[in-house]
Amino acid sequence: MCREVDLKQAVLAKNDGAAHALRTRLTAAGVTVVNLLSSPGSGKTALLERELGLARERGVPAAALTADLATENDAVRLARSGLPVRQVLTDGLCHMEAEMLGRHLDGWLPPETRLLFVENVGNLVCPASYDLGESLRVVLASVTEGEDKPLKYPTAFGLAQLVVVTKTDLAGPAEFDEAAFRRHVQQVNPGVEVLLTSARRGTGLGLLLDRASAVGAGAPAHTPVMAGPATSHGHHHGQGHHHGHGHDHGLHNHNHNHNHNHDHDHGHHHGHGHEHDHEHAPDQDPGPGRSSLAAAGPR
Repeated sequence: MCREVDLKQAVLAKNDGAAHALRTRLTAAGVTVVNLLSSPGSGKTALLERELGLARERGVPAAALTADLATENDAVRLARSGLPVRQVLTDGLCHMEAEMLGRHLDGWLPPETRLLFVENVGNLVCPASYDLGESLRVVLASVTEGEDKPLKYPTAFGLAQLVVVTKTDLAGPAEFDEAAFRRHVQQVNPGVEVLLTSARRGTGLGLLLDRASAVGAGAPAHTPVMAGPATSHGHHHGQGHHHGHGHDHGLHNHNHNHNHNHDHDHGHHHGHGHEHDHEHAPDQDPGPGRSSLAAAGPR
């Protein structure tokens, strides 16, 4: 048992070294990496597709790398944005690793890229322990997954620098308790911001892009308690709950050459560039550009 633990720590230590080197290299090149983690079926591909399309409209030099155990379906979808997209097949590995990411970026990432979205393998366990050299770690959860998701996966949510709720158009039918979800998020990660989105309706569209762009421009990202006080990028690999009181933000001409070679490179370049908790929080005034689920439907 001790040898197994030692081996895991050695693997994570090696990955942390590779992540530090990759972060240094990409930061020097002016690239901000956004690591997207979620369960399968959370809707992160649909949201990312909309965000990439908006990035292209705004002239933001962005790209995306998406990882899956099999199929190129997500890359095909994301390539519709007209931005550079690459598929990574992990051959059964349940997460991305920093060395793997760096290897797939070499010779592919366009030099003008400023934002790189990495859609990690759909899994909230393994990917949570692996630093990819990202500047912003985002964890997504759909309203259909239940309010207790942060408590079930404390490491994933506890190390998030931003939490995004997806599929809010289904909040009513799913009887999603927004206040309970927020409390659970703050329980494991005090102070982290929660955004509400719906790719189908366009709710919150652009907020993820805005947050990523702000970090790229030098705005500090949230430092999770679980990550430790020494660094905003180092990831603590242990499990545990941290109880604290955070802040509630009151969120009430495309080139479609699909090159299916061994590298799975979708070279699309710029044309121009439920456990229901029925305690209810007091009503709050939504901030600008944000929406509340209070009117999403009957509980």
